[in-house]
Amino acid sequence: MDRKIQDSIKNYAGKRVLVTGGLGMIGSYAATLAADHGATVTVLDNLLPDHGGNAENLSGYEDKIKTVIGDIRDVSVLNDLVKDQDLIFHCAAHVSYTDSMKDPYLDLDINVRGHLNLLEACRHHNKDAKVVFTSSRMKYGVISENPVKESHPTNPLMIYGAHKLLGEKYQEIYYKNYGIPYANVVVPNPFGPRQQMIHHRYGLLNWFIRMAMDGGDITIYGDGSQIRDYIYVEDIAVAILLCGIDPSTTAKTINLGNGAGVAFKKMVTTVIDAVGKGSYSHVEWPENYFNIETGDYIADTSFAESLGYKPSISFEDAVVKTVEFYEVNRSKYW
Repeated sequence: MDRKIQDSIKNYAGKRVLVTGGLGMIGSYAATLAADHGATVTVLDNLLPDHGGNAENLSGYEDKIKTVIGDIRDVSVLNDLVKDQDLIFHCAAHVSYTDSMKDPYLDLDINVRGHLNLLEACRHHNKDAKVVFTSSRMKYGVISENPVKESHPTNPLMIYGAHKLLGEKYQEIYYKNYGIPYANVVVPNPFGPRQQMIHHRYGLLNWFIRMAMDGGDITIYGDGSQIRDYIYVEDIAVAILLCGIDPSTTAKTINLGNGAGVAFKKMVTTVIDAVGKGSYSHVEWPENYFNIETGDYIADTSFAESLGYKPSISFEDAVVKTVEFYEVNRSKYW
């Protein structure tokens, strides 16, 4: 880890941190990293089936991290937990953008009402806690210019993206009216260990790893030239901690990413090479797919880099590291 990052994160010693969605992939990495640097950490997760929470994600930290099984839709739970916290990493979410179109009310309930519950709890019980919110690149909609700056227009194509954007707006409103500090981190395509692998709706790269490990055939729409910015989960966790502790991020939105794009076909072949089996085939784009296709996406990470953030590992090595994790822990995540 970079020395500048180490110097910043060591300031977590003695801090009290609440992580919502703390048994999920991103939340658990943020929780364990904070605990490793001396924070007193509590995680909240509802372990909703199909939603990624897994008690195995905090294996070995049972004595270091307090786990509360509860729901951000339960106001009484949040009212109690936010008290005395210095920082809140708000990672709890309904994260499937396809499911958000099938069941928009569930997405609304978790991603909007749940977020409001958290901010209301802070308003009434702890206005000083800084809320770091994991937003999504889906808020931008169709991309007009790469790399994508934080000032890029927002015009989400999916319910999920609209609700993530609304979450950012709530953060702004509660800061302006009640002084609750915040930072929004915009996450592009996350991947890595600790993600559920039981269905394809959370994290396509991870799902392709499962398909390849199972000897399956991966579908590529068109020629596979569409570009995405894939970010490794350990780098997301570092960025969350940096944004929590650095005062320059207060009331700001920060794009995360590798700052470099990877073509879809390259992503698929990297997965297959790392696994050592699996195949792929090209098919035509579905007729209605372009209703939700945003176009190429590469994040402008200049702001994040000014904090000391930078990817810690190459894309190829991160994929290999992820595959190695699931080869050992397959039974816990399939």
